[in-house]
Amino acid sequence: MLYQRSSQLFAEAEKVIPGGVNSPVRAFKAVGGTPIFVKSAKGAYLYDEDGNRLIDYINSWGPMILGHAYEPVVQAVIEKAKLGTSFGMPTELETQIAALAVSMVPNIDKIRFVNSGTEACMSAVRLARGFTKRDKIIKFAGCYHGHSDSFLIQAGSGAITFGSPNSPGVTVGTAKDTLLAQYNDLENVATLIEANKNEIAAIIVEPVAGNMGCIPPNKGFLEGLRQLCTDNGILLIFDEVMTGFRLAAGGVQELFNIAADIVCFGKVIGGGLPVGAFAARAEIMNYLSPIGPVYQAGTLSGNPLAMAAGLAMLQALDSDRAIFQRLEEKTAYLAAGIDKVLKANNVTFTINSIGSMISVHFDAAPVVDFHTAAKGDNETFKKFFHGLLQEGIYIAPSAYETWFITDALTYEDLDFTIRAIDKVSKTF
Repeated sequence: MLYQRSSQLFAEAEKVIPGGVNSPVRAFKAVGGTPIFVKSAKGAYLYDEDGNRLIDYINSWGPMILGHAYEPVVQAVIEKAKLGTSFGMPTELETQIAALAVSMVPNIDKIRFVNSGTEACMSAVRLARGFTKRDKIIKFAGCYHGHSDSFLIQAGSGAITFGSPNSPGVTVGTAKDTLLAQYNDLENVATLIEANKNEIAAIIVEPVAGNMGCIPPNKGFLEGLRQLCTDNGILLIFDEVMTGFRLAAGGVQELFNIAADIVCFGKVIGGGLPVGAFAARAEIMNYLSPIGPVYQAGTLSGNPLAMAAGLAMLQALDSDRAIFQRLEEKTAYLAAGIDKVLKANNVTFTINSIGSMISVHFDAAPVVDFHTAAKGDNETFKKFFHGLLQEGIYIAPSAYETWFITDALTYEDLDFTIRAIDKVSKTF
């Protein structure tokens, strides 16, 4: 496949946009080459500016659970746009999607909509700090919660060292209140809590990690976090920006029957438009302005186009709960096929998957946290990525991102993908 037009467009973009992209991973820095510029998408397919059709396994990084240009979502946006695109005033639509979300997700009474997953996680942490009257938080290496200052932290030496910023512009003062733990390591978390007794407001975690590849929680890990939080007066925040309304109608809380104190949403909840949300029981949410002391606001929060798209998406998922089983079956079919051909071609690999999330790691050892994910053979991944791209398959341009399965994918698409992986892996 040729990508001449995409290369030209990228060169033009670099002149007026930093790095030529509006989100870094799109720049192909991890895999080399120049990014693909998309012209349109429908169902399971992307159509680029060079006229190529690509089977899509990122699906806008998760939202397109029913496929691109899903007709009920498109029509809902069109009809709402005819009435106005933004008011900065309340609309009935906001209440309708809020009520539906609350009915679908366990353990939440109220929800507030914002404009991105970053904003949702940032606001959730502020709310937790205000509610508990504590300053520190624990996050996990490899879990991404957006680009808010509190989350761009790496560990110092030793398990109880204060975090240090790993992005210029993040102050040491901000970093000192963020403690870094290892995913799937309860003992590490317990040590941090003991060393910072009565100072930790919240633990924020991707309950299924998706930003170091797909990494499900080990058995007992989430249950252990819940108990540690309960025992120490700490709020447990589930960042379900990826997993919410994707792994189950009620997200990971439903899937594993574990109650978080605050839950963050994005991606699927907006039907593909820019939306985030955070939710909790009334006792916590009532700490928010205008009825509580914790301030949070946004001019475009509850934007009618985004609310219309999100409502149409949630209604579709709520009315057809069998979709989650279908997605799980398709993911399992794909995983089994990849496993078979990579073994046949003597490739060293590990596959992680859960529900409709899956990733291939080019290392034989189990991938359970950021440390083990980082051991993967990135040179092999680069060959894998570009080989699949030439076969008409688009996966995330990074070894540290999960793939997302959409209901629009057919078994013919999956078989085509497996054959392509067989062909590409023979060249390693």
